[in-house]
Amino acid sequence: MAMMLRMFLSMLKSSFTSIWRNRTMSIASIGSVAATLVILGMTLILILNINGITNTTKDQFDKIQVYVKDGLKQEDIDKVQQDIKNIDGVAETTFQSKSQALKSMEREWKEQAYLLDGLEKENPLPNSFMVTLDNMEESDSVAKQLEKINGIEDIKYYRDIVEKLMSVASFVRLGGLILIAILVFVSVFIISNTVKITVTARRKEIGIMKYVGATNGFIRGPFILEGVLLGLIGTLFSILVVFYGYKYLFSFINERLYVILTVYMIAPEKLFGDISIMFVAIGVGIGMLGSIVSLRKFLRV
Repeated sequence: MAMMLRMFLSMLKSSFTSIWRNRTMSIASIGSVAATLVILGMTLILILNINGITNTTKDQFDKIQVYVKDGLKQEDIDKVQQDIKNIDGVAETTFQSKSQALKSMEREWKEQAYLLDGLEKENPLPNSFMVTLDNMEESDSVAKQLEKINGIEDIKYYRDIVEKLMSVASFVRLGGLILIAILVFVSVFIISNTVKITVTARRKEIGIMKYVGATNGFIRGPFILEGVLLGLIGTLFSILVVFYGYKYLFSFINERLYVILTVYMIAPEKLFGDISIMFVAIGVGIGMLGSIVSLRKFLRV
């Protein structure tokens, strides 16, 4: 056990020495890994947030929210509800009062609900109806008929918005995957060339090691460790950039009172653990792959 530890520490020292000796190429390797993972992180965060918004609103695909004009008497509101029920394609109509709307918003805003304090006395939210459709394909037709009813201030439905968000998510996913694939290839290429320099410089030493009976695994070890360290260092930089960059963006949006948007966004702390684990796995994998490619191509062991 002690011997294995000494061997590992020796390889670790050798790897760090090699990284420092070839620091220009090492910096390029670290930078390429970091750039790959930063773009991957940005793509994932964007897709996860878009998915979060669509998952929150997709259950309202078959619903239209109808806002009633302020100041209507109860009998007028009842008439509006009856007119809505008479429209072909309407399955159900549910009334939501001002106070109910405020309580619902407080639940959605969670920690930011304190911003709504004081609105109970002069509630600016309108009374509304949640209209459930028989078929979401009829939403445009029903919406046009709703606009003709007296007493209706505005209508809102999510179908078009969610479909556009899903299209954006698909485009980002495809574009991100293509870009990430290119950057992974570049990272592997740069790391393999960085390790190649070390292999070339130590070719005579490697020949002696083979002559005295060193195993292929023993010879490969320091070079693979060098690639892993390059990938790991690049990973650490990318984690810091992605986490603190997203944290700043989240705070910036929240402080500008776009609270309704941050309600749907994923908090940075919830992403940090999973993204860190994934980044370490990918970064180490890229570094290891770069070393293996270099060894197989330039080192016949």
